[in-house]
Amino acid sequence: MNKQDADLLQGTLDLMILKTVALEPVHGYGISLRIQQVTKDVLRVRQGSLYPALYRLERKGWLTYEWGASENGRRAKYYRLTKAGKKRLADETESWERLSAAVNQILETA
Repeated sequence: MNKQDADLLQGTLDLMILKTVALEPVHGYGISLRIQQVTKDVLRVRQGSLYPALYRLERKGWLTYEWGASENGRRAKYYRLTKAGKKRLADETESWERLSAAVNQILETA
């Protein structure tokens, strides 16, 4: 399988970021790596998509951050969910599960 960048809908990327950050505080590059690893290289999030999404989620009050040192000693923002972010993650997860179940119903019927 060829490695390729997936074009993701904004809401889908937001959901994956929120879920990744819910597991533990993590910096931007770590979020990108985690998504790539969990999806076995099927999804790769480009910096040009990731960082605008992180800033958007910050502005909406779903993420906050603290400065810390990354694995290579560089200064990095470590993101974590806010209370509002946890609620948004729960709502979006429920919505995604309904949508994917509906699509699966169509695929199984065809």
